[in-house]
Amino acid sequence: MKKVILTMAAVLAVSFANAQDKKGGSSDMKFGVKAGLNNSNYTGDADSDAATSFYVGGLVDFAVSEKFHVQPELLYSVEGADEDSMTFLRLPIMAKYYVADGFSLQAGPEFAFKIAAENELTDEFSKSLDYGLGLGAGYELESGLFFDARYNLGLANISDVDGFDVGTSSIQVGLGYRF
Repeated sequence: MKKVILTMAAVLAVSFANAQDKKGGSSDMKFGVKAGLNNSNYTGDADSDAATSFYVGGLVDFAVSEKFHVQPELLYSVEGADEDSMTFLRLPIMAKYYVADGFSLQAGPEFAFKIAAENELTDEFSKSLDYGLGLGAGYELESGLFFDARYNLGLANISDVDGFDVGTSSIQVGLGYRF
């Protein structure tokens, strides 16, 4: 657990350092918080009924140009099935392209570190690392309030059992605020 937190802190520190321009000031960068609902399930050999839970976290939005931004996030997310959920620290790194004023399309890789499991069996037979792809859209008001929706497709086999293929899949709907 300590390694996961230290790794994420290092990634965010490098991101902040890269945001500094040549004169020592910061580029166009905004911090924010977000929260919302997950509708998630397991896929593959453990195909399950979807369960609704929550996510909460923070983000940094780097403006590369007026229309293109990069947004790393750190999210605490509860995912899985009704009686078999896992808790992850997710690190999505979303590329955002603004197609209209305030409206963006988003895509990017996601890395997730399992920090807890609801039942002992899930904890014992699941890997601690997941990765995948996030696709979504968002709308930001001038006040900094924003709304977003995202589909997350897990690409990793998170099962430790030979011959048993288990993945994750979720739809997230949330709101947040950029400072």
